[in-house]
Amino acid sequence: MKPYFRQFGEEHPGVPLVLLHGLLGSLVNWQRIARNLSKTHRVIVPDLRNHGRSPHDPDVSYEAMAADILELMDDLKISRAALVGHSMGGKTAMVLALQHAKRVERLAVVDIAPVAYRGRLGQLLDALLALPLEQIGNRTHANDLLSERVPDKAVRDHMLQNLQRTEHGWRWRNNLQALRDGLDVISSFPGYLSKPYTGRCCFIKGEHSDYIDEQSLSRINALFPAAEFVTIPAAGHWVYAEQPQAFIEALENFLS
Repeated sequence: MKPYFRQFGEEHPGVPLVLLHGLLGSLVNWQRIARNLSKTHRVIVPDLRNHGRSPHDPDVSYEAMAADILELMDDLKISRAALVGHSMGGKTAMVLALQHAKRVERLAVVDIAPVAYRGRLGQLLDALLALPLEQIGNRTHANDLLSERVPDKAVRDHMLQNLQRTEHGWRWRNNLQALRDGLDVISSFPGYLSKPYTGRCCFIKGEHSDYIDEQSLSRINALFPAAEFVTIPAAGHWVYAEQPQAFIEALENFLS
């Protein structure tokens, strides 16, 4: 499946960067970071399948998402790339590196581990699916309706970026039903992948996030034996959005 994507800094030679967003996100989430990095790097930012402007499909597996990115690299004649992935995008990047190590020059994983997570996003997806799109008058009205089940304004603002007005009324850009149906797959990680990726690898976590904990370190070290670890102070799971300058500095240090 060919994902929609944007490019920045196309004039720069060297290994390109591919930035992968998380669940219910889109390439828009990375634009500030991409523009900053494009001063010195060629940066490619796709919408993963079932997100943003990319096609929809019931297959939400990491193998399928990694294959999409590999196809995009082939189309752009990129033999090797540095992958940077947040959350679901981080898992996609890890699967691509584990399956096609020669195509990944280095890997930066943002606040996620190659393990299963349970009970985190089902209620949010249910709230989005329950939003009565036919009753929405404008985006403010949608925010008010969603606030009944999603009290965190930052989360609502992030979700409502995916709400689009069309000639037939309001619709979600994301394929919410496929994501909800496949949430167990998205929350897990392929257990059969056991051959380590031995290239350079960095795990960047938020100080206040619990997505990378002591229990997940053994799995990280087994699959990514060259892993480095960086903690961004005063950041939660949305590391690059909450502390963009510190995140950029950490990423640039790793890339250089």
